[in-house]
Amino acid sequence: MKKKILFVTGTRADFGKIKSLIASVHASTQFEEYVYVCGMHLLDKFGATYEEVLKEKYKNIFVAYDSIVSENMSINLSEVTKSLTGYVLRVKPDMIVVHGDRTDALAGAIVGALNNIKVAHIEGGELSGTIDESIRHAISKFAHFHFVCNAEAKKRLIQLGEEESRIYVIGSPDIDIMMSDALPSLESARKRYGIGFGNYGILMYHPVTTETALLKNNIANVVSAVLESGKNMIVIYPNNDSGCQIILNEYSRFEGKKNIKVFPSLRFEYFLVLLKNAEFIMGNSSAGIRESGIYGVPSIDLGTRQSGRYSVTVADNIQHVNEVKKDVLFAISETDKFKKSSFIFGEGNSTEKFMSVINESEFWNKEIQKHFVDRGI
Repeated sequence: MKKKILFVTGTRADFGKIKSLIASVHASTQFEEYVYVCGMHLLDKFGATYEEVLKEKYKNIFVAYDSIVSENMSINLSEVTKSLTGYVLRVKPDMIVVHGDRTDALAGAIVGALNNIKVAHIEGGELSGTIDESIRHAISKFAHFHFVCNAEAKKRLIQLGEEESRIYVIGSPDIDIMMSDALPSLESARKRYGIGFGNYGILMYHPVTTETALLKNNIANVVSAVLESGKNMIVIYPNNDSGCQIILNEYSRFEGKKNIKVFPSLRFEYFLVLLKNAEFIMGNSSAGIRESGIYGVPSIDLGTRQSGRYSVTVADNIQHVNEVKKDVLFAISETDKFKKSSFIFGEGNSTEKFMSVINESEFWNKEIQKHFVDRGI
């Protein structure tokens, strides 16, 4: 019988990251894909992106329509944990695949671990400057297998006491899509989203949940810098973490500006095309750290949210500044100097490496009980 692999997705971002993996499992004769859709996907305010998952027509998609989705992360964690448990007990998957550092992924890891179902974590072992980092490491401790981006992430998991034999370096799966020949054209992306201006930048700014007291001032400075720059801008809504409404309130200052287009969400492939052709990307999204480097797009990393995720000596397409208007304006004026490519998170063959691992019987024969490896530090 085919092994059942359940993918948990709660946001537009993590779906883009695991999309190529789901497609490969779907095409396999050894596995059957199941997709559990929850979290931010369900919110109309943020683009109702569950519809993008449904469009893929996977064999088994479950949308958790009855879940409560709020700005409170602990409430969201409990909601997904409860709903996913019921779904898992019905489906009985052989493995649950989760990605990154969101509460939806943590719920998936907890449900799997507490129900003796193997859990695979995509992109563990990385750092960030918010509570997300703690969530990511917690997921890694619940997970039985780790599919990481690079040797640095692997080293961190080993420091966390994980068994090296359970860690696989495959790169970031979304790079496979980024380097695909099947992406839509720039013209079709412009037409789909009604983007009439020429050169443009992209702004993606999320709440820093450990710095909510600073958020109003920080985003006000960012918006003021964008307006004063006079640049054409594509602005994408933040995630639904606490403080997102503060950001959206500031974005209301963009209303009526012909050089600025604001979107709740963009379909992943179209976002990639728009990113590839952008003059620069700015904000505190991981897209400015990871995806921008693949295309050699200059990135302005604002504030602390991505702290520790890169070194400017390696990812030299990135400028880092704090949310101070004059500093942001200066960084925008300097972007032409930062058109440099970086492949520190993968080379476009992650899906192939992932499938190679899970096709081995040795992988499935590993015991579910993990053992902490004391490094004697």
